[in-house]
Amino acid sequence: MSIHLIQSSTEFQRLKKDWNSLLVNSASHVPFLRHEYLETWWSALGGGEWGQAELAVLVQKSSQGMLTGIAPFFISDQQVRFLGAVEISDYLDLITTPDNLPNFTREITQYLCSSNFPSWEVIILDNLPEDSPSIPHLQSAAGELDLLTEINPLHPAPYLRLPGSWEEYLAGLDDRYRIEIQRKNRKAEEYFLPLDWYVVESSADLDQEVGEFLTLMSNNPLKEKFLTKAMTSQMISAARIAFQEGWLQLAFLTIGDRKVAGYLNFDLNNRIWVYNSGIDPLFENLSPGWVLLSKLIQQAILDGKSVFDFMRGNEEYKYQFGGIDSHVVQLKISKKVIPSS
Repeated sequence: MSIHLIQSSTEFQRLKKDWNSLLVNSASHVPFLRHEYLETWWSALGGGEWGQAELAVLVQKSSQGMLTGIAPFFISDQQVRFLGAVEISDYLDLITTPDNLPNFTREITQYLCSSNFPSWEVIILDNLPEDSPSIPHLQSAAGELDLLTEINPLHPAPYLRLPGSWEEYLAGLDDRYRIEIQRKNRKAEEYFLPLDWYVVESSADLDQEVGEFLTLMSNNPLKEKFLTKAMTSQMISAARIAFQEGWLQLAFLTIGDRKVAGYLNFDLNNRIWVYNSGIDPLFENLSPGWVLLSKLIQQAILDGKSVFDFMRGNEEYKYQFGGIDSHVVQLKISKKVIPSS
């Protein structure tokens, strides 16, 4: 095995096919590690989240030239970070098969400490799932080189393990939440205007649909502040590329001819990843977000999905719908400080 440093965008772009093929068999297979997502993220530096930055992707190849490992890194202000960090990518990790993790983490750690890699002061790896097998292997590899490691908790990331039927799902909820979900769905269904929902399937309508979703999203003051011009462009690009690659789930609830709730999710690796949402405050009394979420969970069960992942954030509704906590963490790797004499 050998490690190569990728610093040009052109070389990065050429990796797409082999990158995504490796990701399918990786110990961590999440939408935020898809090549097309990270390439879009890099082109906009996370929607303006980062200023000056230097691409520093480490790839491992076999003696036959096969791609066997990827450390999707960049460098900013002497800090080595994951591409995708920090705000808009819920889960990040290394990309390699489980059996190659010990060797891969050892090789990239050695390379990071060599003269072949640009200088750095600290490695900050955000949004690692707490159960990522990369963490103990990186800690072990860092320890062998006398580096310091530190784990810091970041955010809860609730998820649902989906049962075989909607009835079984409802039966597994606390009584108060099951009753509330049923009550809100019934109230919406009995509204004097017709209620419907759909998932966007036409590429011809995609830009308009994404724009209308962002309008719903911006009804929340915090989300409106988040949606700067650069971030809005990033969100549109990410949605467009996910649609083109077949893993976007953009869903709307309509009352009459008006969109009253929207969810922008990802459909990948037999699970639904809940990315963002928005509602029309004029219809808030009908709880359109709850109603649409109910439809999406029910459809995920019908489609045989295994997990409905609410991802980062401890919003109350996630637990009302039965979410079980997991967490994302930060792994920090730093050099020992030699005290002055």
